Amino acid sequence: MLSNINLESILFLDVETVSGYSSYDEVPERFKKLWDKKAEQLNRFDRSVVPEVKSPAQLYERAGIYAEFGKIICISTGIYRNGTLWIKSFYGDDEASILTDFASQLAKAQEKKYHFLCAHNGKEFDYPYLIRRMLINSLAVPAILDLSGKKPWEVNHLDTMELWKFGDFKSYTSLELLAALFDIPTPKDDIEGSDVGRVYWQDHDLPRIVNYCQKDVITIVNLLLKFKGLALIEAEKIQVV
Repeated sequence: MLSNINLESILFLDVETVSGYSSYDEVPERFKKLWDKKAEQLNRFDRSVVPEVKSPAQLYERAGIYAEFGKIICISTGIYRNGTLWIKSFYGDDEASILTDFASQLAKAQEKKYHFLCAHNGKEFDYPYLIRRMLINSLAVPAILDLSGKKPWEVNHLDTMELWKFGDFKSYTSLELLAALFDIPTPKDDIEGSDVGRVYWQDHDLPRIVNYCQKDVITIVNLLLKFKGLALIEAEKIQVV
């Protein structure tokens, strides 16, 4: 499987996001009204997300999922070269700075012939979230991320969740489940995605989130290796820079 894809031509990535403000009470009035409308939609139409009716304030912990109401606090990337995985993260409180630095890495990666991006559920979440937040921050969208005017076969966005579907569009398969299936160490041995907002806004522990984000990247790389019938990366072959 994926015999035509060279692992050394892929930039692996994972994105961690939180709500734009620490609590519903902190949201500016204009956006508070817009979040109220979003909460009404969730309560009315999406029982998979909101099994019971909740107030906009109660639902605000989910705001980080939506690029219009959230922000990026960490982007971790991985490059696989000569059997070694090199991990680099961009993180902080200044989203524009994070995105600017990440865009610079994308430009350098393309110069070095990294032609593909790879994330888990990237086509549904990471890639569009990145593009939307770049536009909101008045930043140019790097060519490798930009979908406009491209034919489907010209979009080099790999998605390990989509690859696992094999054309079946009925369900979501988590990275944690696939890790268990392929006997890959779990990336959720400390926190999970639902904990990120609390760890950021209440615990103020960004390094813990960065560590979690990097584990996701390692898991995504290992998963693609398994898809290709290759061995997992040895721990001593993982370098954080």
